[in-house]
Amino acid sequence: MTKLSVNINKIALLRNSRGRDFPSVSWFAERCLRLGAHGITLHPRPDQRHARYSDVAALRELTARFPGTELNVEGYPTPEFLDVVIAGRADQCTLVPDAPGQLTSDHGWDLVREADRLRPILARLRAAGVRSSLFVDYDQADLGRARELGADRVELYTEPYAVHFGGPDQNRIRDGFARAAAAAQAAGLGVNAGHDLNLQNLADFVSIPGILEVSIGHALVVECLEFGVDRTIGDYLRIVNA
Repeated sequence: MTKLSVNINKIALLRNSRGRDFPSVSWFAERCLRLGAHGITLHPRPDQRHARYSDVAALRELTARFPGTELNVEGYPTPEFLDVVIAGRADQCTLVPDAPGQLTSDHGWDLVREADRLRPILARLRAAGVRSSLFVDYDQADLGRARELGADRVELYTEPYAVHFGGPDQNRIRDGFARAAAAAQAAGLGVNAGHDLNLQNLADFVSIPGILEVSIGHALVVECLEFGVDRTIGDYLRIVNA
C-alpha cells in the first residue's frame, strides 16, 4: 500500500496572508489525520513565506498523537533547516535542491556534482535517527548513487508524469518512472513520489510497484475547496489503499 502524506504549505500560505493563526495548519493537519491520512508534509523555505520553522515542532507533537503517522519535512539543507529538522525530531527529511527564492520545486539533485555536499548531510540525519530522502529526477543516470551517499529513500519528482498525463506520451513517461523506481529499489532505496499528483492521475502512477509514499499538497487543497475535505481525503485514500 502507498501512504498518503498531506502537504500543508498552501494552508500555511493562507494563514500568513492575514497575520494570524487562521486557518491553523495544525487544525487542518489534524483533520486530515483523523480522516485517515498517513502523514503530514511541510516544506519551509528560507523566507518562511508559507510553512514556518516553528510549525515543525507543533506538527511533530500532533503526529505523535496519531500512532503510525509521520512528519516529513522537506527543504533545502541550510544549517538552520537541518537544525530545525533534527531538533523537531522529524520522522523523515526530504532534501530538495531549491534556490532561496524559488516559486516551487522544479528539478532533482545532481547526485554526481552534489555528492561531496550531500554525503555529510545524510550522515548527520542518519546519526540523528531521521530517515532521509533525496528529491530526484526520474531520468537520473544512476539513482543507486543516492544509496551510496547514505540516503534511505528517493522521492521521484513527478511533474513530467503529470504534464504528459492524458497525452500520447503518458505511457512512455510512466514506464520511465517505473524503471526508475525499480532501479532505486534494486539499489536498496525506498521510493517516494510527489509534485503535481492529483485525483485524476494518481491511480495510474501508484500502480507502479513499490511506491511507499506520495506527498500531495497544492492539488489536494484545491480539491478540498471544490469537493470538501472529507470527500477529498477519502477519495485519495481509496486510490492509495487500492
